[in-house]
Amino acid sequence: MNPEHPQAREAPPEPPDPAASAGRAETSEERGAPIGRRVLLGTLGLGALGVVSAPVLQRGMEAFLGEAAQKDPTGLTGLLPNGGGFRYYSVTSSVPRKTAKNYRLTVDGLVDKPASYTLADLRALPQTRMVKDVQCVTGWRVPDTPFEGVRLSELLDAAGVRSSAGAVRFTCFDGAYSESLTLEQARRADVLVALRMQDKDLSHNHGGPVRLYVAPMYFYKSAKWLSGIEVTEEVEPGYWEERGYDIDAWVGRSNGRDDEPTT
Repeated sequence: MNPEHPQAREAPPEPPDPAASAGRAETSEERGAPIGRRVLLGTLGLGALGVVSAPVLQRGMEAFLGEAAQKDPTGLTGLLPNGGGFRYYSVTSSVPRKTAKNYRLTVDGLVDKPASYTLADLRALPQTRMVKDVQCVTGWRVPDTPFEGVRLSELLDAAGVRSSAGAVRFTCFDGAYSESLTLEQARRADVLVALRMQDKDLSHNHGGPVRLYVAPMYFYKSAKWLSGIEVTEEVEPGYWEERGYDIDAWVGRSNGRDDEPTT
């Protein structure tokens, strides 16, 4: 579901968690065609192939799968085993790359002070680090995964949320993925606009340079390649919710699963 939804030590299939040329303007061709849930879930058995463990081979496999996945319109490459607990996964056939030079995060909608943040702007704000398990709705879990970034509540406070607001919608520069939270959920202390993961700057394959991290929910809520934060009146179903997943995705209390909470 962002299916990286996943990634932190490079990723098993997130539901579903989670590159075009650097510096180029995003186009419809670069975004690629969205990939459906049926294709993904119909091939989860590939995960039984195992995990690469030797460090040198692991790095090589991660690099290969990351590049191959961006050219794979089926999304099946994202289900192949990879080291570190996470795999590259995208719902489109390619994702443009953003750098410190061209990355922007907008905050708008029902706010008094819309804003646009560069990567440097976000790094200059107070940073929060938390270490929690990452749980995918397909069943895999990566324990003790560090994330670091700016609390979403701080960006909302800076923008001045209007009284008519009730939710927050997130958009991504892959051109297809979206997510939403209620305003109450978005203001939780364990919801981050994340810049780092596993004590490293977020790589492109992990949804960088900036992604959402919603610690107590299944990983598909932690949208990769974050580009927009829009304050809205009501929750709007995201990419995977439109394909059958729960909007309120609390770990162990949604999607018909009873996993242990991640908080």
